[in-house]
Amino acid sequence: MHSAPPLTVPSPAPYRPLRDRPAALWRQFVCAAVATLAVGAASAQEGPQLNLPRVELTAGMHRIDAQLAQTREQRQIGLMHRKEMQQHEGMLFVFEQPAVQCFWMKNTLLPLTAAFVQDDGTIVNLADMKPQTLDSHCSAKPVRYVLEMNQGWFERKGIRAGARLAGGPFGRR
Repeated sequence: MHSAPPLTVPSPAPYRPLRDRPAALWRQFVCAAVATLAVGAASAQEGPQLNLPRVELTAGMHRIDAQLAQTREQRQIGLMHRKEMQQHEGMLFVFEQPAVQCFWMKNTLLPLTAAFVQDDGTIVNLADMKPQTLDSHCSAKPVRYVLEMNQGWFERKGIRAGARLAGGPFGRR
């Protein structure tokens, strides 16, 4: 009969408080915690954002009452959970710098059209977006602004790529 070799249990590493661990590990932990909180806050939003600042824009002779989504959290929530929106209302997403901007419609109940807009108010391209889809709709080139309106609003007003918006960040024409 053979006897089993003695069971060896590795000794545990000495306890080192988080503050004594390398700075890179500490930064990684803090970044992960902040990202988790940000995602949790955005997903915890149960109702629509209705109290954002507003700006009056114009597209030719047509007036637009746009809510401003200026912070990362405001842009992440956007028009999610809205069940209705007046025809002259929309949301203007404001980014810190021009980039190719891509939007989707998770938790968004309304069919929307996104206008991707340059700094001078020129519409680069328009994209119709279906409610509650994860399809990506992107700007044709880098932009700082995206204006979402009820789907069909731009078409009914005869507004196409190349048209210019005025008011708010785009100044007066």
